[in-house]
Amino acid sequence: MPELPEVEAWVRELDPLVSRSPVERARSGHVATLKTFEPPPAALEGRTLEGARRRGKNLLFPTEDGELVLRVHLMSAGRLRYVEAGKKAPAKPMFQVRFADGGELDLTEGGKKKRAGVWLSTPEGLDAELAHLGPDALDLDAAALGGILARERRQLHPLLRDQRALAGIGRAHANEILWEARLSPFRLSTELGEREVAALATAIRGDLTRALELRLAGRADADVYRVHGRFGEPCARCGDTLRRVDFEEHTITYCPRCQTGGRILKDRRLSRLLR
Repeated sequence: MPELPEVEAWVRELDPLVSRSPVERARSGHVATLKTFEPPPAALEGRTLEGARRRGKNLLFPTEDGELVLRVHLMSAGRLRYVEAGKKAPAKPMFQVRFADGGELDLTEGGKKKRAGVWLSTPEGLDAELAHLGPDALDLDAAALGGILARERRQLHPLLRDQRALAGIGRAHANEILWEARLSPFRLSTELGEREVAALATAIRGDLTRALELRLAGRADADVYRVHGRFGEPCARCGDTLRRVDFEEHTITYCPRCQTGGRILKDRRLSRLLR
C-alpha cells in the first residue's frame, strides 16, 4: 500500500503538472471508484487545479478558485500518474482528469478488488471528512508522540498504522520503524520509557525521510525496505534471520535478536503472541 513517502513523492511530482492547464473533462471509469455524487466530476471542467497536496495518505487537488477539492486515496493497489499530451495513456483508467493541453491525470488499480477511491467536495466538506486523522507522522516530535502512546494501552504495530492516532504510516513502514527503533511490534505503548519514546520518534522521522528521498530518486521497494517483505533473509544490522507473523490482511516482519530479545513471536491465528 502506498504510504506517506510514496504519496508525498507523487505530490511533489504532480504539483507543477496538474496546474498547467484548465480541466477539460473529468470522469469516473468504474462504478466503485467515485465515492461522492454532488458536486459531480463535471463541476471541475473549466477550472484550474491549484496543484497537489497531501493529508496523511490522501492526495488532494484543490481548484485555484478555492471552491472544490479532488481527493484520491490509492488504498492497496492504486496508482496515479500524469500522462503528457501525445503519450500512451491507460486504456481504461478508474478515474481520469483530462486537461485542455491534452495531458491526463489517470488513476489505475491492479487486482480484482477495486478499493481506490475518489471524492469531490468543498474545502469545508473535506475538512469534515478528514477530521478523524491524527497529526502527520513526519511532523511528530518526541513530546507529541509520547502523548499519543500514553492515551491507551495498545500494541505498537497496530498503533503506528492507526490513522486516527497518527497519519501516514502503514504496514510496511511500521515494520521498518520498529526495526530501526529496536522495539517489538507487540510492545505495549504505555510501557515505553522516555528513552524508548525518543528512539521511536527518531526512527519515525528518520525512516520516513530516508524513504522519501529514495522515492524522489525513483528507487523501488528493494532499495527502500530493509525489513518489510524480507522474512527469511539475514537482518542488515545483526545478521539474525528475519521472521514474520502472518495476519489475514498483512504480515509483520521483525528481527528476534534486535527487537524481541531473541524470542520468536507466534502466529496470532494459532497461539497467544509472546511479548
